[in-house]
Amino acid sequence: MPEPEHSRATRPLVIAHRGASGERPEHTLAAYRLAIEQGADFIEPDLVVTRDGVLVARHENELSDSTDVARHPEFAGRRTTRSVDGVTRTGWFSEDFTHAEIRRLRARERLPDLRPGSAAHDGREGIPSLAEIIALVRQAEADGRRVGIYPEIKHPTHFAHEGRRADGSSIGQSMPALLVEALQALDFTDPDRVFIQSFELAGLVELAGRILPGAGLSLPLVFLYGRLDHGADPGAFGQPRDLRFHAGRGADHRALYPGLGDCVEGGLGPRTGYADLATPRVLAWLAGRVQAVGPWKDAILMREAVSPTGRDPMSPPSRLTGAVHPLIADARAAGLQVHPYTLRVEPRHRVLDRDGACLDMRGETRRLVELGATGLFTDHPGLTRTDLAAIGLP
Repeated sequence: MPEPEHSRATRPLVIAHRGASGERPEHTLAAYRLAIEQGADFIEPDLVVTRDGVLVARHENELSDSTDVARHPEFAGRRTTRSVDGVTRTGWFSEDFTHAEIRRLRARERLPDLRPGSAAHDGREGIPSLAEIIALVRQAEADGRRVGIYPEIKHPTHFAHEGRRADGSSIGQSMPALLVEALQALDFTDPDRVFIQSFELAGLVELAGRILPGAGLSLPLVFLYGRLDHGADPGAFGQPRDLRFHAGRGADHRALYPGLGDCVEGGLGPRTGYADLATPRVLAWLAGRVQAVGPWKDAILMREAVSPTGRDPMSPPSRLTGAVHPLIADARAAGLQVHPYTLRVEPRHRVLDRDGACLDMRGETRRLVELGATGLFTDHPGLTRTDLAAIGLP
């Protein structure tokens, strides 16, 4: 695939993480609209699926953290407990609701104690579909503001293979296929205006090898990384869910991930983690299938916990060690773009420098850019644009 024009920009892309989610409830049209006004290059909708196959923007398929579903007595009987990606959750799940039913819900701030200004907007917005988000982008374009979308396929293994609805029926929905079908139906397939991202590999491999070619499309794909420390608990952000699921079923990894096992020391197995997939050999393998990687910035700028004894609870909980993970440099050497996540302003999301001073968001931005980041996920796209301009990248 030719390198998309946006990947050659000298200024890193500003990617609005769930919209301007530091200032409005995440994944609402208000959050996306504000992000566009603040100068974001891309807005990020995390996508889950409804019972009737409509893609809607939520960070999780469990709805109670970010909507008022618990206040709807007509839905009380749908509260249930199930395992999603190996984690047991109790609540209300998107796959048990039709799109018409989800449209009755109102969005609310997921972290009200941390973001009271955002929480002041609770109840003003509904739960947008992908179609509504693209309509917003088109309206912005009509107003002279060109912006792209950066959808994340959420829980693809759960929706396709593991998950069951409250009535016991299999969900059986392919998130990669649904997304491409929706983008085609909405005629939004410009490779300069779409990135497709996932924390799981199988769907990206299927997109690159079958779904996109079959649709006659060429859209840039992004593999997201969690924790990069070897020995990390696979269930705690340490491993792609699809690898563990397919290994547990004895699936043929050679068919699902052609050639990948030869690039991983010891081959693929039930405990293969993100750290095992962050090597130059694996990045070279990825470069034949995806166009970018998205590492967790906390795993790149390596850190250690600060002792809670005597620590101000509002101060950062960790300190930089001075070590830097080589993933960004190795990915750039493999020809991949690198889009770390997520820049945030709240102290609990920040870090102390080695001298004990709080590293502000501009400092983190500068370090990631110096390491070679070509895009930045941010909860505050306006501040990130200002920070980039301050370091000479307007």
